[in-house]
Amino acid sequence: MVDDMNVTVSIPRPFAAETISGARLFVHFSYLQVLDVLTTLAFLMAGVQEANPLVRWSMLAFGTPLQGLVAVKVGAVVLALLCWRTGRNALLRKANFFFSCLVAWNLFCLILGLAARVRP
Repeated sequence: MVDDMNVTVSIPRPFAAETISGARLFVHFSYLQVLDVLTTLAFLMAGVQEANPLVRWSMLAFGTPLQGLVAVKVGAVVLALLCWRTGRNALLRKANFFFSCLVAWNLFCLILGLAARVRP
């Protein structure tokens, strides 16, 4: 009889965001901060202005764009470290998504800035 047989079938789960550890999320966040600094510096050199008022103020207050960006990013990484250590992985996941979009936006602005400079 078929009713007497117990069959266990393991169905593989698709990749779930919950499987990423807090440490890995923190590393991703830190990497995205470096990419944000690099892409921001690149678009500033291409003549595109910084839109974030906090970052703009920081670049003026610290004297150079690099120092201002690094100051803001150190603060962001400290907050991310606090999120990781207190188990707020969902917040880190959302921040990583936001900064992934931000880096893509920076690249888009860089391309537009360079295109405007190339036109006669």
